Amino acid sequence: MKILFQNDQVVIVDKPANWLSVPSRFQNEDGRPVVGKWLEKELKSKIFPTHRLDFEVSGIIVFAKTAEAHRLLNQAFENRKIKKTYEALTTGELPEQKKFEWKAKVLRGKRRAYESPVGKPSLTLAECMGKEQAQEGKFLRWRLHPVTGRAHQLRFDLSRHGYPILGDELYGSKEKWKEGIALRAIEIHFEDEKSRKQCGLPEKLSVQGIESRL
Repeated sequence: MKILFQNDQVVIVDKPANWLSVPSRFQNEDGRPVVGKWLEKELKSKIFPTHRLDFEVSGIIVFAKTAEAHRLLNQAFENRKIKKTYEALTTGELPEQKKFEWKAKVLRGKRRAYESPVGKPSLTLAECMGKEQAQEGKFLRWRLHPVTGRAHQLRFDLSRHGYPILGDELYGSKEKWKEGIALRAIEIHFEDEKSRKQCGLPEKLSVQGIESRL
């Protein structure tokens, strides 16, 4: 686990795939590693989650160290003043256009998200970066900006448009991936000046994207 940034208000880490962000409902029986628990042990202090990444997903995740920082960051997320960028590798045919605005009404079932007339509005800005060659075959690289924050939003959007993420069997992928799925949170922008200044945050933080298996 790599700590990317920390001060007395926040700690930001690069979450590995196949780690929970926070404990599951069955934490006493669930043996999977948990980022939040690891951080509390490492820092010897209580922390507060401000958002989550799926178990299978890697990349940037932010925790607050104080109740006030937690309140400020939650408010900034709710007001869409913190913007995240993801990268994904998928199968599928190269699309004729590069940029998309994907809208849907999404509900989360017991395991996966699905479209429903009574679902919550969802919006994803997606850009296909092109086709790449690896030993296992050809795949597409995507840059994704979730405007809303619905559960499994990016996995659902890519799958329903014919581009399942490598390793994401839940959403139709028949390809294996080395660890978790080929979806990674690579950049975060703290656009809310109040929370950024009070929490001592940089305007932007980024990590390396997904490496192809060349």
